[in-house]
Parts: sequence; structure tokens; C-alpha cells
Amino acid sequence: MKNLTLIIPAKNEPESLPIFLNEIKNFECKKLIVLKEDDVLTMNSLDGFNDISILNQKKSGYGNAIIEGINFCETDYFCIINADGSMDPKYLSEMYNLCQNIDLVFTSRYLKNGGGSDDDTIITFVGNKIFSFLGNLFFNLKISDILFTYVLGKTSSFKFLNLQSQDFRLCVELPIKAKKKGLKFIDIPSYERSRIGGVKKVNAIKDGFLIMTKIIVLFLLK
Repeated sequence: MKNLTLIIPAKNEPESLPIFLNEIKNFECKKLIVLKEDDVLTMNSLDGFNDISILNQKKSGYGNAIIEGINFCETDYFCIINADGSMDPKYLSEMYNLCQNIDLVFTSRYLKNGGGSDDDTIITFVGNKIFSFLGNLFFNLKISDILFTYVLGKTSSFKFLNLQSQDFRLCVELPIKAKKKGLKFIDIPSYERSRIGGVKKVNAIKDGFLIMTKIIVLFLLK
């Protein structure tokens, strides 16, 4: 997987990031940490790690971190994998192999034979089910977990989509625009672990409202 870059958004993750980096230290791929320059605690937690690259995020937001990271990416393949350790790297080889013949591989916590989550709450579970239903109803996405951004794909395919969402709305913009642009993608089961430390960055109500409006806007722009 030397032709793969892990895009690791790392906002305020000084507890989780070093542990996660130690977990993936033997993976033969590039590791790109994306964080704000003023996130001093997270930056300091990277002391001693020599096999990583750091990209100082110019703007703000989770979606922006992903966009800036992949635009900076020079390998043929990328993978979005969060710094909190919730996305298990054991799936990387399978995702990478599957992506040789398609554009994107999404993972799902809700598929049988391996899906699941230690981090889902009732609110996030119900919200995700609703948003995934709307994505499949309006756009025929045929994916079961529209909000899970553990995604591996071809870098050129991602850049082709010209994504604009600077926040968590990128979660839905990515698969919807991939469908609209005729990209080939699938989803596979993945088990979401509990985050290693720190707190969630998602506000279920606020971000849920923004995500809903994004789905409606993309539907009206068909």
C-alpha cells in the first residue's frame, strides 16, 4: 500500500493521536496529519514520530481538513481515517484491494457480517438511518451508512468531484456527488471502535440540521 496516503484530520486529539499512530506505524503507506497550526497540544503530541507528514490547515472544519489533505495528496489512493482511533485500520488492505477496479470504497457500521459500533448513540443511530434512507431514496446511492467517512478511494476521483463542504456536510456531499458524476463505489462492513480519548466534535442536533439541508440542496440541484 505504498501508493496510499492516510488523511488523518486531528483537531484537538493530543490523547488519541499518538496511540493511533503507534497502531499504524508498521503500515507501508504515507500518513498525513491535518491540523491547525495553533493546535499546540496536538502538535506537541507528535514529537518523536518521524514517519509522518504534517499539513497546517489553512481554513477550519472537518470537511475542509479532508479537502485540504486530499488536495495535498500525491499518491494515487487516499483514505480518510480519524485521529481518534474509532476507525479500525485492519480494514485498509481489503479496502485498498477493492479500490483497484472502482473509484471509492465506503464502510458501513450497519451492514451484516462485521458491521457495528461502540460509539453510536440513539440520536446518531436514528439520524444516520434517516439520512441514509433519504440518500438512497433521492439519489439511489445504495449505501447503508451515509455519515461514516471511513472511505478509501482514488485521489483523482475525489478531486474530480470538487467538493465544497467545509464541515460535516462533506459526509453526504461525497457519496451524492460521486453518484451524480457516475463514479463506481461500494460499501463494506466495518466495526467502529470507541474513541481512544477526548470528546466528539459532532453536535448531533446542529450538524444534523446542516446535513439535512445539504441533502435537500443537492436534491434540488439535480
